[in-house]
Amino acid sequence: MNNFPWLTVIGALPALGAVVLALLPKGRDLLAKQLALGFSAVALVLALVMAAQYDPAGGFQFVEQHNWIPAFGVHYALGVDGIGIILVLMTALLTPVVILASWNDAEGGRRSVKTYFALMLVLEALALGVFSATDVFLFYLLFEATLIPIYFLIGSYGGPRRSYAAVKFLIYSLVGGLLMLAAIVGLYAISVTQTNGNPSFLLSALTQLSIDPATQKWLFAGFFVAFAIKAPMWPLHTWLPDAAREATPGTSVLLVSILDKIGTFGMIRFCLQLFPEASKWATPVVLALAVISVLYGAILAIGQKDLMRLIAYSSVSHFGVIVLGIFAMTSVGQTGATFYMLNHGLSTAALFLIAGYMIARRGSARIADFGGVDKVAPVLSGTFLFACLSGLALPGLATFVSEFLALSGTFTRYRVPAIIATTAIILAALYMLLVYQRTMTGPVTPAVEKMHDLRPRELAAVVPLVLVIIVLGLFPKPVINVIAPAVDSTMTRVGVTDPKPPVPVTAPSEGAK
Repeated sequence: MNNFPWLTVIGALPALGAVVLALLPKGRDLLAKQLALGFSAVALVLALVMAAQYDPAGGFQFVEQHNWIPAFGVHYALGVDGIGIILVLMTALLTPVVILASWNDAEGGRRSVKTYFALMLVLEALALGVFSATDVFLFYLLFEATLIPIYFLIGSYGGPRRSYAAVKFLIYSLVGGLLMLAAIVGLYAISVTQTNGNPSFLLSALTQLSIDPATQKWLFAGFFVAFAIKAPMWPLHTWLPDAAREATPGTSVLLVSILDKIGTFGMIRFCLQLFPEASKWATPVVLALAVISVLYGAILAIGQKDLMRLIAYSSVSHFGVIVLGIFAMTSVGQTGATFYMLNHGLSTAALFLIAGYMIARRGSARIADFGGVDKVAPVLSGTFLFACLSGLALPGLATFVSEFLALSGTFTRYRVPAIIATTAIILAALYMLLVYQRTMTGPVTPAVEKMHDLRPRELAAVVPLVLVIIVLGLFPKPVINVIAPAVDSTMTRVGVTDPKPPVPVTAPSEGAK
């Protein structure tokens, strides 16, 4: 089955599911939910079957390539390396989890229930395409198309200020997309010139272009700003707290755990590989922005009074660590950053979903409106504690492994940024443990006396996340072995090698033996 179009089929399944849901008659809300869950579950099964055939030795696999717009060198081209396949699996896993957890979230929205779940399936299909695209023009189209379903998910099903949050998100993203488009046009012009009128948008062809350093810097800036908005990095992050606060919990998961990873994925796939010299030139500035993001997000998370905004600001801090690992230009740092993309997605999904359960029961997102929940809903309290411990990167959990690798990989080349960023570990423990203490412990407040514990459906949505976080924390080697060859290929393309250890390692003498 080596020639089987795995990536096309896996991406087409949720898209087909969205069409089926759109054709359902009104009033079939339960069937719409069941079909959405079914299509996403089948996509997950196929993604796992595909992943089982992936060769850890590396390279792009499950490649599909067809001429699409020959006159402009545009191809329908898909393929995944060790980085892409990890993010494809994350997307395929989180979508059915979100659908199951969001079973009743669409009630009361301005649009129908079936539209809510159809938009989720469309978003999954587009995200799978983004992580698989090996043609830059195709990537750009899918990158921009993801704005459509997430805009309607926020604007139609969110909180009181949903329209403001949706429009703010859209404006930020469109500005970034416009800058990327300008850079893509520049790449096309260079490709036309250097290929005698036979341009190509294939990543493999664009990496062979000879681009002068000054032009590289401008093109790098166009791509990087778009990805920094999506990531999000300080100071381009301000749309995220508003969007996370107003969106439904499930939409927040799709936004932060999946779509925002497009930003950091794009930095590795396109910024580093297409513009290696410019990437090295920009590294000091990027590292400074990353460190600011780490500290700024953590400090603001401490002072938040709203659960969803706290989680959003914590993500700004975590994305800073990911970007730090990427631009450390070490194999350990980039491996940790890629692994952190996966683990942050799982950990943040658990936080958003459990916080959503709490808000639905209490009718408020204010931290001060809770208290003593552990006495009336111990399972809810226990799962929230686990999610908080994962958010602060407790040793033994997957987030610890990835954060440690990203920071230690940065330390080997850039000690000062790594040391400063490491303080975020203390800050994360502070805001995560404080929010748990304020909401779950202490005397039972009157408003939570009748709060019921997690239902089987709600628990079923969270348990897979808990299990994967534990398993990857105790046994991360299989995933790291998949990521490492792709990281090595990226570093080779950029033209950097790991720094030598400060103390030479010598073999013991015969006498010492």
